Amino acid sequence: MVHETIDRASFFADIRPILFGGRLAKRQVEGLSAILDGWQARVGEGDRRQLAYVLATAFHETAATMQPVRETLAKSDAEAVRRLERAFAAGRLATVRTPYWRPEPDGRCWLGRGLVQLTHRRNYEAMSKLVGCDLVAEPALAMRMDVSVAVLIEGMRRGSFTGRRLDEFFADAVEDWQGARRIINGTDRAVLVAGHGRAFARALRA
Repeated sequence: MVHETIDRASFFADIRPILFGGRLAKRQVEGLSAILDGWQARVGEGDRRQLAYVLATAFHETAATMQPVRETLAKSDAEAVRRLERAFAAGRLATVRTPYWRPEPDGRCWLGRGLVQLTHRRNYEAMSKLVGCDLVAEPALAMRMDVSVAVLIEGMRRGSFTGRRLDEFFADAVEDWQGARRIINGTDRAVLVAGHGRAFARALRA
């Protein structure tokens, strides 16, 4: 499914009241633009439903900031580690068996970072090969916008996060907004993110 070039002025005008309360901050515009630029550079026009779901994922994972964030939205790695430790000790991270965020002796840690939360050393290793950037040597690079956009787009296209890919849910004869959450995190908040995805799709078609 191929479409004409996105009219960005119409896109921003349409998405602003739908998902951003009528106002887009400068950094939100920058984040949205970076994802649109990254998609065009890596995919071309492609299927706009796939792009819409990528945008929806970033919107959800960054708490609508459209900027790379640390897990728990902490301002520093140290604060993120403290918050995760408190949540783990309180039993609020029931699915976590090994605290992946705990720093290694050299200080590197594998807590969630980016436009989509990249966690665990093995995932930093896998994404390093995919985006051509050594995230193992310097995990904080996942907070850099260009790197984070690459991780978001290529990870979702290639199934790097859970083994599920965008084209399994959006193709010529397929449109599964709710099921697409399996690309990132099973069925967690699937209905919510699906709604965001449909909103972005409407704005992209404007």
